[in-house]
Amino acid sequence: MRGLNLKLARIFGAFLVALAFAANAINAEEIGNGEAAIIVIKDEFASKLTIDGRPAKWFAHPDKKGYKVAFFSASYRAKKDIKVKNGDAVNFGVTIFKLAQRPYKKEMLSVEPAKVNPPKTALARIKAEYKEASKVYANPAPKLLFNSKFEMPLNSKITSPFGTARMFNGSLKSYHSGMDYRAAVGVEIRAANAGIVRIAKDRYYAGNSVVIDHGGGIFTQYYHLSKIAVKVGQKVEKGELLGLSGASGRVSGPHLHFGVMVGGSQVNPLDFVNKVNMLFD
Repeated sequence: MRGLNLKLARIFGAFLVALAFAANAINAEEIGNGEAAIIVIKDEFASKLTIDGRPAKWFAHPDKKGYKVAFFSASYRAKKDIKVKNGDAVNFGVTIFKLAQRPYKKEMLSVEPAKVNPPKTALARIKAEYKEASKVYANPAPKLLFNSKFEMPLNSKITSPFGTARMFNGSLKSYHSGMDYRAAVGVEIRAANAGIVRIAKDRYYAGNSVVIDHGGGIFTQYYHLSKIAVKVGQKVEKGELLGLSGASGRVSGPHLHFGVMVGGSQVNPLDFVNKVNMLFD
């Protein structure tokens, strides 16, 4: 590691690592299931990046010249460690992120029966919406679209945290892929950061939905709105009005569901925002 400035090496504790790969070494770090990690490296050391053998991309640091960043995640259902590699040699620039299973809780919800086991007439719509969203998440903007800290879309009580196993009418159907904020119908919902609107429509489960692409494989999601105020393809700034809170889609009452997608997986929004904002400290 000679000659490297390791000032950034432990900013995020076990989660943010300066990958200063100047010697053969394998370093152990940790990532929880349903969490993101952010890697920072000096420009001159950025090389061919792979994550678990899949090609990944470095991006220009959103705040500091001379550095690059990369983002990746462990899915909620992840079962194994993640191997991050910078370079081509077998053991050159390899970091193993040890997977830690987080103690997520369970909750019971009562909703319309059709929202738990949708009628056959809704299956084609659900399939089409899933396909549309998957295409969006697989094609993020080629560069970072933000240059400042993220902000939460609401300052209100969190009624359901990320990762909770969702028992709908007594049946385990999913886990909570975001976090719910208490919000009466009609509360203004604003963008967590700058980006491009990729989805702005009513969907079967999520109701009136807005999804923003922030680049780097990062997306934020705003669900169950009563009104949408933006259009697909629209560039938005941090704090710009996206719509009004509501109770559309699969809900037990009015609220805002706020989600974050990183590298193709839903991640804990609070955890991610805390980490990404430290890039600006």
